[in-house]
Amino acid sequence: MKVEVVGKNGFTPSQANREYVETKLQKIEDFFGADVELNAHVTCKVYSEFHKVEVTIPTKNLIMRAEVQEQDLYAAIDKVVDKLLAQLRKHKTKIKSKLGNEGIQALNQLNMEPDEEVKKPVKDKEVALEPMTQEEAIEQMELLGHDFYVYLDKNTHKTNVLYVRNDGQYAVIKTK
Repeated sequence: MKVEVVGKNGFTPSQANREYVETKLQKIEDFFGADVELNAHVTCKVYSEFHKVEVTIPTKNLIMRAEVQEQDLYAAIDKVVDKLLAQLRKHKTKIKSKLGNEGIQALNQLNMEPDEEVKKPVKDKEVALEPMTQEEAIEQMELLGHDFYVYLDKNTHKTNVLYVRNDGQYAVIKTK
């Protein structure tokens, strides 16, 4: 497994941090087998009161992602790996029950797309994109009582998605 450990907010991961992350992520690699090449992207952020660790591992048929906030960096790493392992166990059980396969290793060896019947939209909705600023989009989203809002940016004329983050702050996904 290739592991890329990046620090943010003025934090630079030490060699000991990198080795600890690689050791812990070895548990994830065991689910997939030695012949599957995995790439893990780990971001460690330091804030005044806590550490945040985000891990993203894209594979052929699924993208695993987890993030954890803890006061101690090593505790955050432990918890984020536990979260990923729980996701893998859940996914493995789902695959076993639906496909009758041995789980994650078998799914990666099959040349197939994930089961389309697992998740289907229950409703289609069309929206008219009105050109507006971010401030106007925030106002519209709050008026509607939604946690996201799709709009056409007045300056760039591109479609953006405004959403409320877990911490209550707003964020925007911009299209290229």
